[in-house]
Amino acid sequence: MIANPASGIRVVLLDIEGTTTPISFVHETLFAFARAHLDDYLAHHWRDSTLQAIVRKLADEHAAEQGHATDWKTAADDDPRASAAAYVRWLMDRDRKSPGLKELQGLIWEDGYRAGHLRGVVWQDVPDAMRRWHSAGLRIAIYSSGSELAQRRLFESTAQGDLTPMIAAFFDTRMGGKLAPDSYERISRALEAIPAEVCFVSDVAGELRAAAAAGCRVVLSARPGNPPQSGVEAFPVVTSFEQI
Repeated sequence: MIANPASGIRVVLLDIEGTTTPISFVHETLFAFARAHLDDYLAHHWRDSTLQAIVRKLADEHAAEQGHATDWKTAADDDPRASAAAYVRWLMDRDRKSPGLKELQGLIWEDGYRAGHLRGVVWQDVPDAMRRWHSAGLRIAIYSSGSELAQRRLFESTAQGDLTPMIAAFFDTRMGGKLAPDSYERISRALEAIPAEVCFVSDVAGELRAAAAAGCRVVLSARPGNPPQSGVEAFPVVTSFEQI
């Protein structure tokens, strides 16, 4: 549908959760692993400069809540590590797209991938589609709310092999929120393309509308387990990357 010279598409920009990867893997494996290993990770890495930078970011995020997150507080507020863990669990419970949380989850998953406890999962059709697009001269990029580190580890450790050599770039929310058209404009510039040359594939209607508003081509991913989306009647829908 898009991988042809007449389409004018030069970049295929992919979401992860619900697009390349089952939602169940993200929620039942990755999120559960981060929650289960949170306290141990904080205990073993508390003095690391990287973790301390994330803790400061979390503190800034909490301050910006302006009183809306008071229910996370515990009797351990005087213990900085326990307080940080409590706030992180509060964010996890609400599936907040917190930059600090995403960076911390990425570090915990990094330990899991290195130890062999985690392995990336993608739909069976994804590697073949990536090879087809790559061979056709299209650039492949990833845009996810998960950290760039977490994205890389997922795609390099799949059962189908390391897919990262085919991926030109990874983008996280440092480029902006996924519901903001400006984010897709920034990503297009980073890829030395104009938005009209970028096709964004996602399972979330709001993200597709934002990308379309920026001028990108968009495709809705309707994978098994994805929640239904409304207001997407004008968007092409695929159930497999074989259709792209």
